[in-house]
Amino acid sequence: MVVSTPSPGKLREPPGTPPSMPIAERLGWFGLLRNSGFRRLLAVRFAAQWGDGMFQAALGGAVLFNPEREADPLAVAAGLAVILLPYSVVGPFAGALLDRWDRRRVLLVANLLRAVLTLVVAAIVVTGVAGPPLYLAALAVAGVSRFVLAGLSASLPHVVARRHLVEANVVAATAGAGVAALGGATAIGARALLGTGDSGSALTTAVAAVGSILAAVLAAGFAARLLGPDRTDEPDRTLVAVARGLADGARATARTPTVSASFVALAAHRLAFGVSTLLTLMLFRHTFTGTGILRGGMAGVGEAVVLAAAGLGGAALLTPWLVHRLGRPRTVRIALLVAAGTQVALATWLTLPAVLGAAFLLGGAGQVVKLCADAGVQSEVGDEVRGRVFALYDAVFNICYVLAIAVAAVLAPPTGVAPWLVAATAGVYLLGLLAHDRALRRVSRT
Repeated sequence: MVVSTPSPGKLREPPGTPPSMPIAERLGWFGLLRNSGFRRLLAVRFAAQWGDGMFQAALGGAVLFNPEREADPLAVAAGLAVILLPYSVVGPFAGALLDRWDRRRVLLVANLLRAVLTLVVAAIVVTGVAGPPLYLAALAVAGVSRFVLAGLSASLPHVVARRHLVEANVVAATAGAGVAALGGATAIGARALLGTGDSGSALTTAVAAVGSILAAVLAAGFAARLLGPDRTDEPDRTLVAVARGLADGARATARTPTVSASFVALAAHRLAFGVSTLLTLMLFRHTFTGTGILRGGMAGVGEAVVLAAAGLGGAALLTPWLVHRLGRPRTVRIALLVAAGTQVALATWLTLPAVLGAAFLLGGAGQVVKLCADAGVQSEVGDEVRGRVFALYDAVFNICYVLAIAVAAVLAPPTGVAPWLVAATAGVYLLGLLAHDRALRRVSRT
């Protein structure tokens, strides 16, 4: 089934759908996968996110676990900031342009451009160059990735009926994150085969371009304008539209209290998760040693990524059930409380098994919050401004993460052993819970 949205809130049934057979009766997760439009969009996401996960892991290995290079918390923070800052800088531009340009064309061209830029990064790594040249090239790759992921999110309501967006988000976002984790695991395996120095890191990085090329080929299979936008309220001049993008997204978010509440909860998670990410990397780099099946170093990071991906799978199973019975606001509250409790426990027992267990729980809790936020934007924000709201969403998502990593890099010791800093993240989750509930009070007042 492929549907197009002539206006927000109105979805046409696909040709050949019998009137006596409502979509709601036919669609579950397996029904979504029988929808050819959703299936192709999902394939584009899988290819893009596999390449993205592999690129990030390859770059991380080249900077953090490369015996030919030294890494301290500030160097790790710089590398992560390079990967993530474009999500915030490019976001307003991506949002305005996604509400103006054919999203199918954006997915096609952006993926091809990302493949070329990935090969440029690989060439820089193999020469042993570090510092600004490497970071600027990686910034370009991550910036183009922002167009791809924002375009996928804004396009989803064009292939899935509104009442099935929660299910569709669970499948797309959760499975996509799992595929990105698989890409990261592929990079770890490739480094073991190709070598951990500059040459092996460069070859591993180059392989990531395959995902982008495949995503572009799949995106080309959509008809022009099928993914929207159906109409636009943008000015005629593109530069003016770009300049207005972030402000338009902020106004649309402020008009929808349930969406702004989700943004606040997501910001709290990303602040806390940023601290946890940096500490985890430094623990595996300098402190943890392997015991039995539990490993230190890059292999240990791989185990943490796999467990976080398993947490995403748990979120995929739980989120629709919780939202159906409790609603999105209560589901978000539960996720924030679980995350806060996890951080308190981790601050008490900062050991290798505890860190791996926390990766599973925090991955799942964060994904629950994200799925609820995705569904809120897609179901409660009009299509003509949805791209700009997703751009703001991405900016909030990643600015908070980069800020938290920067603070942790300054405060944390090189070993990563900082129980007090872990405990502080539990307080961040609780503050997010209070801010989330305060934002929701606007709903009852209006």
